[in-house]
Amino acid sequence: CDKFCTYCIVPYTRGKQRSRKVEDILCEVNKLVKNGYKEVTLLGQNVNAYGKDLKDGVTFDKLLEEVAKTNIERVRFVTSHPWDFTDEMIRIIRDYENVMPYVHLPVQSGSDKILKLMGRRYTKESYLDLALKIRKMIPNVSLTTDIIVGFPGETNEQFEDTLSLVEKCKFDLAYTFIFSKRVGTPAYNMKDETTKEEKEERLQRLNELINKYALINNKKLINKEENVLVEGFSSKNSDLLMGYTETNKLVNFKGDSSLIGKIVKVKILDAKTWSLDGEYVK
Repeated sequence: CDKFCTYCIVPYTRGKQRSRKVEDILCEVNKLVKNGYKEVTLLGQNVNAYGKDLKDGVTFDKLLEEVAKTNIERVRFVTSHPWDFTDEMIRIIRDYENVMPYVHLPVQSGSDKILKLMGRRYTKESYLDLALKIRKMIPNVSLTTDIIVGFPGETNEQFEDTLSLVEKCKFDLAYTFIFSKRVGTPAYNMKDETTKEEKEERLQRLNELINKYALINNKKLINKEENVLVEGFSSKNSDLLMGYTETNKLVNFKGDSSLIGKIVKVKILDAKTWSLDGEYVK
């Protein structure tokens, strides 16, 4: 990654961004298709900045479209930086049935001042514009994010700005963290007067709001039939199979081992905060 967010050690430990050649990626995907694989994930620390180092004109939206054209049944990608997310990417997700309607778009904070201190290079408003555009153009999209609370200097008011953003985006899921120092990053030496107790209280409030919208979004799927890629038996209940919907939601349902590795129809019967219960549709 070339972004050098002030809290992140990755660019220092793993070096500058490096992109694989598009022909190598497509060759690998085509081999996977021939071998019966159902899904591939295009993975990068900042995957939608793909190709900037190659300087051959192949950007991530072009790669995504070419992978979709291999006709593999499912294509996903993570993780995206809002700065590099283009309208063309949104169009491809919308127009290709095998590009899954799932977008992980880390925001980290809803405060412009904190975003600037983090080195994130976008504002709350520009993030909101992008998130709401994605929701408008891809109505069935699942939108998830990452959020850090207690970044050095974060005030109660700035934390409230983050809650406000969550209220507007209504994320399907969020990975939330209390800021932790990483030696060698600029944020390591930033003045931090917020107590551990204050940070924990903020995290709890944030998680309560995230959980609220996760459950609301999951409940929208009750009585709907979803395409589920069956991965195996549930680790929590060996009598149930588990798999993921196109929007990357975990579903548990009864079925036999012959369904593992297949994409099957499952009717959603109940919704929890982090998972769905369903019934195999024969």
